[in-house]
Amino acid sequence: MKKVAIVTGGSKGIGLAIIKKFTEESYHVYNLDIEAGSVGEFIACDISNSEHVNAAMSAIIKKEQYIDTLICNAGIHLNSNIENTSEQDFDRLFAINVKGAYFAIQAVLPVMKSRKQGSIVLIASDQSVVAHHNSFAYNLSKHALASIAKTTALDYAGYNIRANAVCPGTIETPLYHTAIDNYCARTGANKDNIHKEESALQPLGRIGQPEEVAELTYFIASDKASFITGSLQMIDGGYTAK
Repeated sequence: MKKVAIVTGGSKGIGLAIIKKFTEESYHVYNLDIEAGSVGEFIACDISNSEHVNAAMSAIIKKEQYIDTLICNAGIHLNSNIENTSEQDFDRLFAINVKGAYFAIQAVLPVMKSRKQGSIVLIASDQSVVAHHNSFAYNLSKHALASIAKTTALDYAGYNIRANAVCPGTIETPLYHTAIDNYCARTGANKDNIHKEESALQPLGRIGQPEEVAELTYFIASDKASFITGSLQMIDGGYTAK
């Protein structure tokens, strides 16, 4: 029996790397995103809209009858302190980063409960456990994802449903480059210098790659991690160990 995985926000960056890895491992993978990606079966879906999410999940469940793994990856970044964060920006970030995960998990739990098995992985962040400057709303949203992983793990352990959070540090993704580009546009800094400075902040002396996060995500979702639930799995080059 083929295994079925759903990835939110899988068209680029970490999400794309995750879909590639699961596809290589013979999963049939659905990608819920607002724009099509290069791998996986794409379903156009605004993850911040509960009707969109429920419709997409219902279509998948009707077709497949079951879901083995849900990866909640969709997210956006906001570089801003609390004073400079508008209510509109706050609401948009939480709608995608937190509500999107809430909608997706809520939609898959009934079918996972019926089979008494399932694995949910939330792509959180090193910012689920530490603070960064000018990261008020984003940091808050990643702490929320860590909380969702823990509470879901406890509430559904009796159904053999596991929930964990993978917490990447600085990873070289389009989101990473956009954040640096925005910073350089505001400050006039040199991008190459900023990239070198970011690398130097990591104990391993380099920026992580999406494929590394995908490998950890696959392991945590797999049966090889069957006794791991409610955990925060750091993959940050040692940053949070400092």
